[in-house]
Amino acid sequence: MSVETQPQHEQGPFSGYAPPSERPPLGSFAALTALFSAGFGGALLAAGRKRRLPERVGAGDVVLIGTASHKLSRLVAKDKVTSFLRAPFTEYEGGAGPAEVQESVRGRGLRRAIGELIACPYCLGLWSTAGMHLGLIWAPRTTRVVASTLSALTISDFLQIAYKAAEGRGLGGS
Repeated sequence: MSVETQPQHEQGPFSGYAPPSERPPLGSFAALTALFSAGFGGALLAAGRKRRLPERVGAGDVVLIGTASHKLSRLVAKDKVTSFLRAPFTEYEGGAGPAEVQESVRGRGLRRAIGELIACPYCLGLWSTAGMHLGLIWAPRTTRVVASTLSALTISDFLQIAYKAAEGRGLGGS
């Protein structure tokens, strides 16, 4: 639909992106992006002023934080036990993988945008990696313990899945 033929309520920066019934909450996404950018940027700026920024981030820390952030993102976005965090923003659809649930996002505006963020492990990935990296700057010992715990849990999960698959092929015992 061209701008000239759009109804008056369709004018604006987001018009034409998607039909109104399918349009994601772009304004709320922008607000969450601004919040993330201000928080992360402000924390990095403060760290730089206090000369706390590292000269470099080692490969070991990248692997540790990457693995831990993967697990943290999945725990928040998919785990059965953390469904209480998502419940105000999502609707339960059923089980999905070991100890995980499938949910759909509900609501409009900011409620929907928060739901899209916290129900998506990929979306949470940036937030969790940024938080873990800030943790390495401001509280490195605590962060490494937390990250090591989450990383070990990730390894444990993969071993549980491998064991279950081997058991299914008659290769494991109980």
